[in-house]
Amino acid sequence: MTKKTLIIGAGGVGNVVAFKCAMNNKSFGDITLASRTISKCDTIAKNIKDRVGVDIKTASVDADSVDELVTLFNEIKPDIVINVALPYQDLSIMDACVECGVDYLDTANYEHPDTAKFEYKEQWARDEAFKEANIMGLLGSGFDPGVTNVFCAYAQKHYFDEIHYIDILDCNDGDHGYPFATNFNPEINLREVSANGRYWEDEKWIETKPMEIKQVWDYPEVGKRDSYLLYHEEMESLVKHIKGLKRIRFFMTFGESYLTHMRCLENVGMLGIEEVEHNGCKIVPIQFLKTLLPDPASLGERTKGKTNIGIYAKGIKDGKEKSIYIYQVSDHEKCYKEVMSQAVSYTTGVPAMIGAKLMLENIWHKSGVWNMEQFDPDPFMEELNKQGLPWQVIEY
Repeated sequence: MTKKTLIIGAGGVGNVVAFKCAMNNKSFGDITLASRTISKCDTIAKNIKDRVGVDIKTASVDADSVDELVTLFNEIKPDIVINVALPYQDLSIMDACVECGVDYLDTANYEHPDTAKFEYKEQWARDEAFKEANIMGLLGSGFDPGVTNVFCAYAQKHYFDEIHYIDILDCNDGDHGYPFATNFNPEINLREVSANGRYWEDEKWIETKPMEIKQVWDYPEVGKRDSYLLYHEEMESLVKHIKGLKRIRFFMTFGESYLTHMRCLENVGMLGIEEVEHNGCKIVPIQFLKTLLPDPASLGERTKGKTNIGIYAKGIKDGKEKSIYIYQVSDHEKCYKEVMSQAVSYTTGVPAMIGAKLMLENIWHKSGVWNMEQFDPDPFMEELNKQGLPWQVIEY
Protein backbone atom coordinates (compact mmCIF):
# COMPACT_ATOMS: atom_id res chain seq x y z
CA MET A 1 0.00 0.00 0.00
CA THR A 2 1.38 3.42 -0.99
CA LYS A 3 2.52 5.56 1.93
CA LYS A 4 1.35 9.15 2.38
CA THR A 5 3.67 11.85 3.70
CA LEU A 6 2.74 15.34 4.87
CA ILE A 7 5.43 18.01 5.23
CA ILE A 8 4.47 21.18 7.11
CA GLY A 9 6.67 24.23 6.45
CA ALA A 10 7.86 25.75 3.17
CA GLY A 11 11.00 27.65 4.18
CA GLY A 12 14.54 26.66 3.28
CA VAL A 13 14.43 23.42 5.30
CA GLY A 14 10.95 22.53 4.03
CA ASN A 15 12.27 22.92 0.50
CA VAL A 16 15.11 20.46 1.18
CA VAL A 17 12.82 17.94 2.89
CA ALA A 18 10.35 18.06 0.00
CA PHE A 19 13.13 17.62 -2.58
CA LYS A 20 14.77 14.71 -0.73
CA CYS A 21 11.47 12.95 -0.02
CA ALA A 22 10.64 13.22 -3.73
CA MET A 23 14.07 11.76 -4.55
CA ASN A 24 13.20 8.84 -2.23
CA ASN A 25 9.55 8.60 -3.23
CA LYS A 26 9.52 4.80 -3.08
CA SER A 27 9.68 5.25 0.71
CA PHE A 28 7.52 8.38 0.97
CA GLY A 29 4.79 7.62 -1.59
CA ASP A 30 2.26 10.43 -2.07
CA ILE A 31 3.80 13.65 -0.75
CA THR A 32 1.93 16.81 0.29
CA LEU A 33 3.66 20.06 1.23
CA ALA A 34 1.60 22.43 3.38
CA SER A 35 2.18 25.92 4.73
CA ARG A 36 0.25 29.03 5.68
CA THR A 37 1.39 30.52 2.34
CA ILE A 38 0.45 28.02 -0.36
CA SER A 39 2.27 30.00 -3.07
CA LYS A 40 5.59 29.01 -1.43
CA CYS A 41 4.53 25.36 -1.58
CA ASP A 42 3.50 25.69 -5.22
CA THR A 43 6.92 27.15 -6.15
CA ILE A 44 8.73 24.27 -4.44
CA ALA A 45 6.40 21.72 -6.07
CA LYS A 46 7.11 23.18 -9.52
CA ASN A 47 10.87 23.10 -8.93
CA ILE A 48 10.66 19.46 -7.81
CA LYS A 49 8.59 18.52 -10.87
CA ASP A 50 11.07 20.30 -13.17
CA ARG A 51 14.21 18.86 -11.56
CA VAL A 52 13.18 15.49 -10.14
CA GLY A 53 10.17 14.62 -12.28
CA VAL A 54 7.97 13.85 -9.26
CA ASP A 55 4.58 15.43 -8.62
CA ILE A 56 3.85 16.54 -5.06
CA LYS A 57 0.60 18.03 -3.82
CA THR A 58 0.29 21.32 -1.92
CA ALA A 59 -2.09 22.61 0.74
CA SER A 60 -2.69 25.63 2.94
CA VAL A 61 -2.79 25.27 6.73
CA ASP A 62 -2.36 27.42 9.82
CA ALA A 63 -0.07 25.26 11.98
CA ASP A 64 -1.09 27.21 15.10
CA SER A 65 -4.62 25.81 14.77
CA VAL A 66 -5.15 22.24 15.95
CA ASP A 67 -8.59 22.25 14.30
CA GLU A 68 -7.16 23.23 10.89
CA LEU A 69 -4.43 20.64 11.23
CA VAL A 70 -6.92 17.90 12.15
CA THR A 71 -9.09 18.80 9.16
CA LEU A 72 -6.06 18.56 6.84
CA PHE A 73 -4.86 15.29 8.41
CA ASN A 74 -8.30 13.72 8.04
CA GLU A 75 -8.39 14.79 4.39
CA ILE A 76 -4.89 13.52 3.48
CA LYS A 77 -4.66 10.60 5.93
CA PRO A 78 -0.84 10.76 6.13
CA ASP A 79 1.29 7.97 7.58
CA ILE A 80 3.73 10.58 8.92
CA VAL A 81 3.84 14.32 9.52
CA ILE A 82 7.24 15.97 9.08
CA ASN A 83 7.16 19.25 11.01
CA VAL A 84 9.59 21.83 9.64
CA ALA A 85 7.42 24.79 10.55
CA LEU A 86 8.29 27.13 13.45
CA PRO A 87 9.33 25.65 16.83
CA TYR A 88 6.42 27.59 18.37
CA GLN A 89 4.08 25.25 16.48
CA ASP A 90 5.46 21.91 17.69
CA LEU A 91 2.80 21.38 20.35
CA SER A 92 -0.21 22.14 18.14
CA ILE A 93 1.08 19.77 15.45
CA MET A 94 1.83 17.06 18.02
CA ASP A 95 -1.65 17.39 19.51
CA ALA A 96 -3.23 17.09 16.05
CA CYS A 97 -1.14 13.95 15.43
CA VAL A 98 -2.43 12.41 18.66
CA GLU A 99 -6.02 13.22 17.72
CA CYS A 100 -5.63 11.67 14.26
CA GLY A 101 -3.26 8.80 15.14
CA VAL A 102 -0.38 9.96 12.91
CA ASP A 103 3.37 9.57 13.47
CA TYR A 104 5.28 12.82 14.05
CA LEU A 105 8.81 14.12 13.44
CA ASP A 106 10.40 17.54 13.96
CA THR A 107 13.85 19.14 13.76
CA ALA A 108 13.78 21.61 16.66
CA ASN A 109 12.30 21.49 20.13
CA TYR A 110 9.41 23.59 21.36
CA GLU A 111 10.17 27.25 21.90
CA HIS A 112 7.90 29.51 23.91
CA PRO A 113 6.64 32.39 21.72
CA ASP A 114 6.79 34.91 24.57
CA THR A 115 9.96 33.73 26.31
CA ALA A 116 13.44 33.30 24.84
CA LYS A 117 13.60 29.72 26.07
CA PHE A 118 13.46 26.31 24.43
CA GLU A 119 13.14 22.97 26.16
CA TYR A 120 11.80 19.45 25.68
CA LYS A 121 9.66 19.37 28.82
CA GLU A 122 6.29 19.97 27.18
CA GLN A 123 7.05 17.62 24.29
CA TRP A 124 8.28 14.86 26.60
CA ALA A 125 5.07 15.32 28.61
CA ARG A 126 3.12 14.06 25.57
CA ASP A 127 4.84 10.65 25.70
CA GLU A 128 1.91 8.93 27.37
CA ALA A 129 -0.60 10.40 24.90
CA PHE A 130 1.54 9.16 21.99
CA LYS A 131 1.72 5.69 23.53
CA GLU A 132 -2.04 5.59 24.07
CA ALA A 133 -2.55 6.62 20.42
CA ASN A 134 0.01 3.95 19.39
CA ILE A 135 2.02 6.51 17.41
CA MET A 136 5.65 7.60 17.42
CA GLY A 137 7.09 11.08 17.90
CA LEU A 138 10.74 11.62 16.92
CA LEU A 139 12.18 14.87 18.27
CA GLY A 140 15.03 16.87 16.80
CA SER A 141 15.80 15.00 13.57
CA GLY A 142 17.86 17.82 12.06
CA PHE A 143 21.63 18.14 12.24
CA ASP A 144 22.12 19.76 15.64
CA PRO A 145 19.96 18.51 17.22
CA GLY A 146 19.73 15.30 15.24
CA VAL A 147 22.86 14.05 13.55
CA THR A 148 24.97 15.24 16.49
CA ASN A 149 22.82 13.07 18.80
CA VAL A 150 23.33 10.11 16.47
CA PHE A 151 27.09 10.80 16.35
CA CYS A 152 27.11 10.59 20.17
CA ALA A 153 25.14 7.32 20.12
CA TYR A 154 27.46 5.93 17.44
CA ALA A 155 30.54 6.89 19.49
CA GLN A 156 29.01 5.27 22.57
CA LYS A 157 28.19 2.06 20.67
CA HIS A 158 31.43 1.61 18.71
CA TYR A 159 34.26 3.54 20.38
CA PHE A 160 33.75 3.85 24.16
CA ASP A 161 32.76 2.00 27.29
CA GLU A 162 32.05 5.42 28.82
CA ILE A 163 32.06 8.90 27.28
CA HIS A 164 33.12 11.51 29.83
CA TYR A 165 33.35 14.71 27.76
CA ILE A 166 31.54 15.88 24.63
CA ASP A 167 31.96 19.13 22.71
CA ILE A 168 29.46 19.65 19.88
CA LEU A 169 31.12 21.88 17.26
CA ASP A 170 29.15 23.78 14.61
CA CYS A 171 31.00 25.77 11.95
CA ASN A 172 29.32 27.60 9.08
CA ASP A 173 32.07 29.18 6.97
CA GLY A 174 29.69 30.29 4.24
CA ASP A 175 29.75 33.78 2.72
CA HIS A 176 26.48 35.18 1.29
CA GLY A 177 27.83 38.64 0.51
CA TYR A 178 25.46 40.58 2.77
CA PRO A 179 26.81 42.74 5.64
CA PHE A 180 24.41 40.91 7.98
CA ALA A 181 21.94 38.07 7.49
CA THR A 182 20.92 34.88 9.27
CA ASN A 183 21.07 31.41 7.73
CA PHE A 184 17.72 30.32 9.13
CA ASN A 185 14.65 32.08 10.55
CA PRO A 186 16.09 35.39 11.89
CA GLU A 187 13.79 35.47 14.91
CA ILE A 188 14.78 31.96 16.02
CA ASN A 189 18.45 32.45 15.15
CA LEU A 190 18.94 35.77 16.94
CA ARG A 191 17.02 34.69 20.04
CA GLU A 192 19.22 31.61 20.22
CA VAL A 193 22.60 33.32 19.90
CA SER A 194 21.82 36.34 22.09
CA ALA A 195 20.62 34.22 25.02
CA ASN A 196 22.84 33.28 27.96
CA GLY A 197 25.07 30.27 27.33
CA ARG A 198 24.71 27.09 29.36
CA TYR A 199 26.61 23.82 29.66
CA TRP A 200 26.35 20.71 31.84
CA GLU A 201 29.14 19.59 34.15
CA ASP A 202 29.26 17.47 37.31
CA GLU A 203 25.51 16.77 37.33
CA LYS A 204 24.44 20.44 37.06
CA TRP A 205 23.83 23.18 34.52
CA ILE A 206 26.22 26.15 34.55
CA GLU A 207 25.07 29.43 32.99
CA THR A 208 27.36 31.88 31.18
CA LYS A 209 26.94 35.30 29.62
CA PRO A 210 26.33 35.36 25.83
CA MET A 211 29.59 34.65 23.96
CA GLU A 212 31.54 34.64 27.25
CA ILE A 213 33.47 31.40 26.53
CA LYS A 214 35.44 31.00 23.30
CA GLN A 215 37.75 28.34 21.91
CA VAL A 216 39.57 28.13 18.60
CA TRP A 217 38.91 24.85 16.78
CA ASP A 218 40.68 23.65 13.64
CA TYR A 219 37.83 22.46 11.40
CA PRO A 220 38.92 20.08 8.60
CA GLU A 221 38.47 21.62 5.12
CA VAL A 222 37.74 25.00 6.76
CA GLY A 223 40.59 25.89 9.14
CA LYS A 224 40.87 27.47 12.58
CA ARG A 225 37.79 29.45 13.61
CA ASP A 226 36.61 31.23 16.76
CA SER A 227 33.91 29.08 18.35
CA TYR A 228 31.60 30.41 21.09
CA LEU A 229 29.75 28.49 23.78
CA LEU A 230 25.94 28.55 23.44
CA TYR A 231 23.14 26.56 25.01
CA HIS A 232 21.69 24.10 22.50
CA GLU A 233 18.77 21.77 22.94
CA GLU A 234 20.38 18.41 22.15
CA MET A 235 22.38 18.64 25.37
CA GLU A 236 19.14 18.39 27.37
CA SER A 237 18.45 14.88 26.12
CA LEU A 238 22.06 13.70 25.76
CA VAL A 239 22.75 14.20 29.48
CA LYS A 240 20.01 11.65 30.12
CA HIS A 241 21.15 9.02 27.63
CA ILE A 242 24.98 9.04 27.38
CA LYS A 243 26.34 6.91 30.21
CA GLY A 244 29.27 8.17 32.27
CA LEU A 245 28.98 11.74 30.95
CA LYS A 246 30.75 14.34 33.09
CA ARG A 247 30.50 17.40 30.82
CA ILE A 248 28.84 18.42 27.57
CA ARG A 249 29.19 21.76 25.77
CA PHE A 250 28.06 23.27 22.46
CA PHE A 251 30.14 25.68 20.37
CA MET A 252 29.24 27.63 17.22
CA THR A 253 31.42 29.80 14.99
CA PHE A 254 30.71 33.49 14.46
CA GLY A 255 32.67 36.05 12.50
CA GLU A 256 33.50 39.39 14.08
CA SER A 257 31.22 41.25 11.64
CA TYR A 258 28.22 39.11 12.66
CA LEU A 259 28.94 39.63 16.36
CA THR A 260 29.37 43.39 15.94
CA HIS A 261 26.04 43.72 14.13
CA MET A 262 24.28 41.53 16.68
CA ARG A 263 25.65 43.47 19.67
CA CYS A 264 24.62 46.75 18.08
CA LEU A 265 21.09 45.48 17.38
CA GLU A 266 20.82 44.13 20.92
CA ASN A 267 22.08 47.39 22.44
CA VAL A 268 19.36 49.42 20.70
CA GLY A 269 16.60 46.94 21.58
CA MET A 270 16.04 45.39 18.15
CA LEU A 271 16.29 41.85 19.55
CA GLY A 272 13.44 42.48 22.01
CA ILE A 273 10.53 40.04 22.09
CA GLU A 274 8.10 42.28 24.01
CA GLU A 275 5.65 44.53 22.17
CA VAL A 276 6.51 48.23 21.89
CA GLU A 277 4.38 51.07 20.54
CA HIS A 278 5.56 52.85 17.40
CA ASN A 279 3.47 55.62 15.82
CA GLY A 280 0.32 54.19 17.36
CA CYS A 281 1.09 50.62 16.25
CA LYS A 282 2.25 47.77 18.45
CA ILE A 283 5.24 45.89 17.06
CA VAL A 284 7.68 43.26 18.36
CA PRO A 285 11.20 44.57 17.57
CA ILE A 286 12.73 41.22 16.59
CA GLN A 287 9.79 40.48 14.28
CA PHE A 288 10.22 43.88 12.62
CA LEU A 289 13.93 43.17 12.22
CA LYS A 290 13.03 39.86 10.57
CA THR A 291 11.06 41.85 7.96
CA LEU A 292 14.11 43.99 7.17
CA LEU A 293 16.68 41.17 6.90
CA PRO A 294 17.18 39.01 3.80
CA ASP A 295 14.94 35.94 3.64
CA PRO A 296 17.19 32.97 4.55
CA ALA A 297 15.59 30.99 1.72
CA SER A 298 17.00 33.57 -0.72
CA LEU A 299 20.62 33.08 0.40
CA GLY A 300 21.20 29.74 -1.30
CA GLU A 301 22.15 31.06 -4.72
CA ARG A 302 24.58 33.57 -3.19
CA THR A 303 26.33 31.46 -0.57
CA LYS A 304 29.80 30.01 -1.07
CA GLY A 305 31.98 28.03 1.33
CA LYS A 306 31.47 25.05 3.62
CA THR A 307 29.91 23.88 6.86
CA ASN A 308 31.57 21.50 9.29
CA ILE A 309 29.49 20.10 12.15
CA GLY A 310 30.52 17.31 14.48
CA ILE A 311 31.35 16.11 17.96
CA TYR A 312 34.59 15.70 19.86
CA ALA A 313 34.24 12.95 22.47
CA LYS A 314 36.68 11.81 25.15
CA GLY A 315 36.26 8.82 27.40
CA ILE A 316 37.37 5.29 28.32
CA LYS A 317 37.70 2.14 26.23
CA ASP A 318 39.07 -1.07 27.74
CA GLY A 319 40.42 0.90 30.69
CA LYS A 320 42.34 3.38 28.54
CA GLU A 321 41.61 7.01 27.69
CA LYS A 322 40.75 7.79 24.07
CA SER A 323 39.27 10.62 22.02
CA ILE A 324 37.49 10.79 18.68
CA TYR A 325 36.13 13.50 16.40
CA ILE A 326 33.15 12.63 14.16
CA TYR A 327 32.24 15.34 11.67
CA GLN A 328 30.49 16.10 8.39
CA VAL A 329 31.48 18.72 5.79
CA SER A 330 28.98 20.17 3.30
CA ASP A 331 29.55 22.61 0.45
CA HIS A 332 26.97 25.41 0.04
CA GLU A 333 27.20 25.53 -3.75
CA LYS A 334 26.89 21.75 -4.16
CA CYS A 335 23.82 21.74 -1.93
CA TYR A 336 22.21 24.51 -3.93
CA LYS A 337 22.93 22.71 -7.18
CA GLU A 338 21.15 19.60 -5.90
CA VAL A 339 18.09 21.04 -4.11
CA MET A 340 18.15 24.84 -4.55
CA SER A 341 19.03 25.49 -0.88
CA GLN A 342 22.29 26.32 0.89
CA ALA A 343 24.07 23.93 3.26
CA VAL A 344 22.48 25.15 6.52
CA SER A 345 19.05 24.17 5.23
CA TYR A 346 20.45 21.05 3.54
CA THR A 347 22.14 19.72 6.68
CA THR A 348 18.84 20.11 8.58
CA GLY A 349 16.49 18.89 5.87
CA VAL A 350 18.31 15.72 4.82
CA PRO A 351 18.38 14.24 8.38
CA ALA A 352 14.66 15.06 8.73
CA MET A 353 14.02 12.98 5.61
CA ILE A 354 16.27 10.17 6.90
CA GLY A 355 14.53 10.01 10.28
CA ALA A 356 11.13 9.87 8.56
CA LYS A 357 12.37 7.22 6.13
CA LEU A 358 13.54 4.98 8.99
CA MET A 359 10.16 5.43 10.69
CA LEU A 360 8.15 4.63 7.56
CA GLU A 361 10.30 1.55 6.93
CA ASN A 362 9.80 0.41 10.57
CA ILE A 363 13.56 0.40 11.16
CA TRP A 364 13.11 3.02 13.87
CA HIS A 365 9.61 2.65 15.23
CA LYS A 366 8.04 2.39 18.68
CA SER A 367 5.14 4.17 20.33
CA GLY A 368 5.87 7.23 22.43
CA VAL A 369 8.03 10.34 22.19
CA TRP A 370 11.75 9.77 21.60
CA ASN A 371 15.05 11.52 21.03
CA MET A 372 17.46 10.50 18.29
CA GLU A 373 20.14 8.91 20.48
CA GLN A 374 17.63 6.41 21.88
CA PHE A 375 17.71 4.35 18.65
CA ASP A 376 20.37 2.19 17.00
CA PRO A 377 22.60 4.77 15.25
CA ASP A 378 23.93 2.44 12.54
CA PRO A 379 21.02 2.60 10.03
CA PHE A 380 20.94 6.40 10.29
CA MET A 381 24.71 6.67 9.82
CA GLU A 382 24.47 4.46 6.71
CA GLU A 383 21.74 6.67 5.26
CA LEU A 384 23.81 9.81 5.84
CA ASN A 385 26.46 8.42 3.50
CA LYS A 386 23.85 7.49 0.89
CA GLN A 387 21.81 10.69 1.03
CA GLY A 388 24.46 13.39 0.65
CA LEU A 389 25.94 13.86 4.14
CA PRO A 390 29.09 11.67 4.24
CA TRP A 391 30.91 11.74 7.57
CA GLN A 392 34.43 11.14 8.83
CA VAL A 393 35.97 9.85 12.08
CA ILE A 394 39.37 10.90 13.45
CA GLU A 395 40.74 8.81 16.34
CA TYR A 396 43.30 10.33 18.69
